[in-house]
Amino acid sequence: MSLVSMHSPRFLVAIVAALLASGCATSGTRAEQEENAKRARSHYDIGVDHVNNGRIEMGLREYLAAAALSPRNAQYQHALGMAYVQKEHYVEAENHLRRALEIAPEYHDARFNLSVLLLLRGRFEDARVAADRLYADPTFPGPWRALSNRGWAEYQLGRVEEARATFALTRKFNPVYWPALLNLGILESEQGRRPEAIQLYEAVLAQRPGPGAEAEVNFRLGEIYVSLGKRSRAVEHLTAAVVKAPSGQWGKKSEEALKLLR
Repeated sequence: MSLVSMHSPRFLVAIVAALLASGCATSGTRAEQEENAKRARSHYDIGVDHVNNGRIEMGLREYLAAAALSPRNAQYQHALGMAYVQKEHYVEAENHLRRALEIAPEYHDARFNLSVLLLLRGRFEDARVAADRLYADPTFPGPWRALSNRGWAEYQLGRVEEARATFALTRKFNPVYWPALLNLGILESEQGRRPEAIQLYEAVLAQRPGPGAEAEVNFRLGEIYVSLGKRSRAVEHLTAAVVKAPSGQWGKKSEEALKLLR
């Protein structure tokens, strides 16, 4: 068999055929990627609807399908992390939040929620570092949110004065950010500064943060008034906690406290 000359028609036809085949393959791959991206987005949107309507398990299933089709999408990884948080599967939640940050290191929501998750898991130094990195980022909107997490981590690490200073800085940025007011109220209450704690708790209630938070604050106010011997005020706040969240943690604790006062 003779060799094909580089300049022969047969060689040129072979080159054109190869290029066409290569182009078709590339086009096919791109088309497949686009189709996968569309399917992933559809799964994600359905998942959001499920989660927003309390169907966490169904939402999680959809998020997993979306991430399988588009594994490099940070938004899908973040959604998975938050769904796992709601299911209290914290290891999986952390893995997905960290994956989102590997894909998109400046994904603010993922880093903020990672700091919250680390607080939930009792890893206070890791939480402090994550929150401080977020606060140091000048592009992060709402630095008071990061500071509030940092302050709580500092307090849990036993660094009371640092925490108090961090919460003071938080209030300079946003004087009505209720999570910081609540955290500082707990700090002051546990440090024996009850008048300061009462003032902070009342400031939280003035923001109307929602049934769960309001139930917690009313329970904590009830505890303070019990310790001060002000039974009627204690009953008032404990009853309010039960009304706000009768089946929640703070409503149930308030109901137990009321039984002891009767």
